[in-house]
Amino acid sequence: MSLALARKYRPRNFATVAVQSHVANTLKGAIASGRVAHGYLLCGPRGTGKTTLARVLAMALNCEELADARRVSGTAAATEFSAAMAAAGEPCGKCTSCQRIWSGSASLDVVEIDAASNGGVADARELRERAMYAPSGDDRYKVYIIDEAHMLSRDAWNALLKVLEEPPPRVVFVFATTEAQKVLPTVISRLQRFDLKRIGPAEIRERLAAVLTEEGVRFEPDALAMIAGAADGGLRDALSLTDQVLSLGETAEVTAERVRTALGLVPEEEYLLLLDIIAQRRAVDVFGAVQRQADGGVDLILLLAGIGRILRAQLTIALGGVPPELSERMRLALHERKGQLSAGDLLRMLHALLEMEPMYRRSGQPQLLLETLLVRFALLDRTVELEEVIKGFGTGGHDDPPTRRVAHEPRVASAHAMPPSPPPAVAPAIAPSAPSVVAPPRSATQQVAEAAAAAQMAEQRPASRAAAAAPRVGPPPSVDQLTARWASVSDAIKSAGRGMLAQAVARLVPASVSAHGSVALTYDPADDTFARAADGARSDILSALQACFDGVTGVTVVSSVNASANANARADAPRDTTKRLTAHDVQQQRTEQLSSTDPLLEAAVRALDLELLD
Repeated sequence: MSLALARKYRPRNFATVAVQSHVANTLKGAIASGRVAHGYLLCGPRGTGKTTLARVLAMALNCEELADARRVSGTAAATEFSAAMAAAGEPCGKCTSCQRIWSGSASLDVVEIDAASNGGVADARELRERAMYAPSGDDRYKVYIIDEAHMLSRDAWNALLKVLEEPPPRVVFVFATTEAQKVLPTVISRLQRFDLKRIGPAEIRERLAAVLTEEGVRFEPDALAMIAGAADGGLRDALSLTDQVLSLGETAEVTAERVRTALGLVPEEEYLLLLDIIAQRRAVDVFGAVQRQADGGVDLILLLAGIGRILRAQLTIALGGVPPELSERMRLALHERKGQLSAGDLLRMLHALLEMEPMYRRSGQPQLLLETLLVRFALLDRTVELEEVIKGFGTGGHDDPPTRRVAHEPRVASAHAMPPSPPPAVAPAIAPSAPSVVAPPRSATQQVAEAAAAAQMAEQRPASRAAAAAPRVGPPPSVDQLTARWASVSDAIKSAGRGMLAQAVARLVPASVSAHGSVALTYDPADDTFARAADGARSDILSALQACFDGVTGVTVVSSVNASANANARADAPRDTTKRLTAHDVQQQRTEQLSSTDPLLEAAVRALDLELLD
């Protein structure tokens, strides 16, 4: 019976462990300097070398040659070779102890435990009792390797806490797990944790090439790249897949066609065909192409993942980069198709694919989901970008940038929303409170200083600017006058370069005008989008109204349904001509009188929300 490649080429020392040099060098240095810890936790994806590092550590601690080298290096007659061997901390890999540990055979001093089948509290107690026995020799270590450590129960971990904190002399625990988050924090604090890296495709290809060369097997570079991609970062998986490929056929060789057949991979031509269908907008051909893959027994989840890789590679080329891990033939084919799809379209496709993937894995009809997704890709040219729609509301180049309006979406007005603050020239002494952005807390001294500075700046404003902000003197207009000349308000906004706002204002209807000149505008609830634009630019609407009418001091935007309901409620309510004054009303009036005589006091009342007590 032949030995699997993953077992046959398992590393025998720290130097040959692929990629995990940060862990191997630390463990090797600890052995060389005699600073071996009593417990280690090795975390990482499958096939990255956790159990291998644990075995190499056990080999180094119990290596007969290394023990002799330590004894010789401690004497005056130490040889140069023995001193170098002891300083390196590497096991010899040839002595009886190293051979038994490396092959996983029974050993008195090294015990491997599978926590998946020995994860109960009784197993943990047995392990704790066995750890009390001394190693078989004075220069040897008792090493316990617990694989799949995350399968240990909470009670089992708690049973091991004491022995992990204060183990007997020359006892080392090594825990290996793929799910470190399931290990109790109290356990991790008692161990040295090492996180192993995923092995990249380049390192996997290099390792496979060395193994196949040692085996005397002919191989193609593209075939090794396909195996490395299917291994998903695990070197053990790559060696197992190589064994699977070698089992196919009479001759021992690794070719791209044989890898594709043995692993059930989709040919590159099929991915290029799907990319051409999308780029040429041939949506009707999607169903035939997907059905052909389904009839061939292709795993549609792998097909979806392959489509994502091709789109990612095409996006990289569209942006001027070099896509990694592609065959030369596929790279040339994608370069030929560089101008067929824009980078924006490729990015939207990848985003849609990522959104569908969780649903795809749970769906009972994956083929239908894949077909609809590809049809959406093929019909992407019939969609309209939001930026173009917003530009359509403009006047041809004078609008604000669309991205600015989209990013700062205005607040929708409601029937209970507070009206906006009037211009400074007609503002009352104490303005009603309005929603504001939450600022970091400031001291009262800082707030008073800022209020004083604001009041001083208000006094120093140019008279011309104040006059321009003030409304035209005269009685406020009636609702009929506003309705008759409402088009002039929209035209005034449009001439100011606000085409989109003019479209929104044209859909508003004047509902009422208060005695002090506040205009209430209503909108159809179906035009909520235009109402948002209008409510977010009430200051611009107010300026246009003041330019067209006398006596306008404010603007509010409410829903027509809410406005009608409020009007009916006011009509049905009993009229009460008398108003009863309360203590709060008297305090508010006195505060307004005092604030009107002193701008600094008015600014302080506004900033600190002061209340008159006496």
